[in-house]
Amino acid sequence: MPIASNFTSIISKDWDINFTQCSPNGHLKYTDLCNILQLTAAAHSEIGGISFQDMQVFDQAWVLSRMRVEIDKLPKSGDIVTVKTWINSLENSRSVRALEMYLNGEKIVGSETFWAVLNTKKRRPEALLLPYEHFELFPEDRATTERFSKINLTHEKDIIYNKTVFLSDLDIVNHVNNVKYLEWCMDFVTPNLILSQKLKSFEMNFLKELSLKDKVEIYQNISENETIFSITKEGKISFALQLNWIK
Repeated sequence: MPIASNFTSIISKDWDINFTQCSPNGHLKYTDLCNILQLTAAAHSEIGGISFQDMQVFDQAWVLSRMRVEIDKLPKSGDIVTVKTWINSLENSRSVRALEMYLNGEKIVGSETFWAVLNTKKRRPEALLLPYEHFELFPEDRATTERFSKINLTHEKDIIYNKTVFLSDLDIVNHVNNVKYLEWCMDFVTPNLILSQKLKSFEMNFLKELSLKDKVEIYQNISENETIFSITKEGKISFALQLNWIK
């Protein structure tokens, strides 16, 4: 698609929170929060001419490499939230995008995301082959108080689950969707921590693709202020998640 006539380098998009997206406490699930953030990023790429459909002409797609989310509070079913997004950096095969969620004019969530361009046939990163110079960059305007980082996985950990990848875990890029990793891990968190909204921030590192019928192991390490998960295939780490709890 060509660049839309209403293209701007910063966009805001409204989302209605419905009951299917919420936990038993009536608040938005963390997985659905991530979905909304990523759908907003996708909407910006569409009007900017670098969407999945645009990139597939060259067998390319954006894939998420890292994501940090900081949460002040979660919206409830029936709320209308506004998500604002802009790009901090975009060069060759990599891009850092900022996202903020607002409720009644108050910022309630901030997120920093790191994206890479993947050749969907060769399954390896490469430089973006579409023009992107029309995007104004805002390198100093950060959506989070802390930058994303490499999660420390040198701690002792316990295996808690063996998982086989099913078709329902895959997305349009034909690999496990990034929100699925989060869902797999969150299922092993003490429910009261989730329902009482004790999660102040979390960070995800996507390291290696997982495909249909892959067999993986999920590991967990719990400390007073954080929980760290890792997902491995044949001894190699594919995904890491750090949950930071309110003290």
